Amino acid sequence: MSAMKSAAETVRAVFTDEDVLAKSFYREDETPKPRLAALDAAGKRRKAAKPKPDHYEIICISIYNDDLARLDAKVDALKQKGHRRMTRSALIRYALDRLAIEDVPNSVF
Repeated sequence: MSAMKSAAETVRAVFTDEDVLAKSFYREDETPKPRLAALDAAGKRRKAAKPKPDHYEIICISIYNDDLARLDAKVDALKQKGHRRMTRSALIRYALDRLAIEDVPNSVF
């Protein structure tokens, strides 16, 4: 064996059982490590499925282009008035909260 110690022997000599760093900083972590994302058929990583939120749902609705333009114009006007976080969804939720069912005529549609 050569006079020089191998790197592994040097590391073992530095990190003995009495060494503070060996017991705390460089110890094996007891917490389980997160698993890597699964691979798809093409061998690319997929993101792990996140739990679905239960406080909202994503839906799809049909809306005429003219109505959508009106909605966007109202959102833009509100943003110009200082409502910088206004969105289509926020404006629709606001309108739903203010809708008086008694005031809606039978012949709206």
